Amino acid sequence: MQGEEAARSLPRIGVSTYREQAVWGVWDERADLLPASYADAVAGAGGVPLLLPPADLGAAGAVAAIDALDGLVLAGGADVDPAHYGAERDPNTTAPRADRDSWELALVRRALATDLPVLAICRGMQLLAVASGGTLIQHLPDVVGNDAHCPQLGAHGRHEVRIATGKLLTVLGARATVATYHHQAVDLLGADLAAVGWSVDGTVEAIEHASATWVLGVQWHPEAHDGAALFAAFVQACARFRTRTRVEA
Repeated sequence: MQGEEAARSLPRIGVSTYREQAVWGVWDERADLLPASYADAVAGAGGVPLLLPPADLGAAGAVAAIDALDGLVLAGGADVDPAHYGAERDPNTTAPRADRDSWELALVRRALATDLPVLAICRGMQLLAVASGGTLIQHLPDVVGNDAHCPQLGAHGRHEVRIATGKLLTVLGARATVATYHHQAVDLLGADLAAVGWSVDGTVEAIEHASATWVLGVQWHPEAHDGAALFAAFVQACARFRTRTRVEA
């Protein structure tokens, strides 16, 4: 019985996924994919990862999904369609992925409405900004003059991030070296968002939601390298959410 009670107390954390053409074994077909590092990071911090593939379910599906969860991870991936923030598509912006955009925008908006803990990673941070009314820099090298944020295709680079005093990123201290892989970045912040982390060139690297209990976006990839402390803080917030909503229910 004690084991069953402990299992029931584990926070259930949804993680958004890719939908790609994939090859495995004798198969070559559309598949729902996610680097294992995301699920491993959630499980390693004490959460139960549940994958949320892009589904054509609209707002009702997002409500059903979010209301069954204790936390949400918005994973990295393709560029957000500039149409969602009122911009023309830059030649360096990848082709729109309408399935992910519509599904994940619905998920994060429902999460914000219910005060669900959210950890938004890379594309996820950009999506959080767009969902809140913000805009994006479509090709960062045009602004900063170099490829420091994505120095090598298919491999994470490293750079330092300066962290402001805030309610969520204090677990990392005043500075952190992070795993980077992105060519876009947040430009104008959306409603209730505050920048709390920057690279040396001034690029916004982390944002918090001012009125939410625990909503954090990071431009880097804590699931890939050196993210245990951040995932631990996130999963603890999800556990508190689970306890609070179970008691209130």
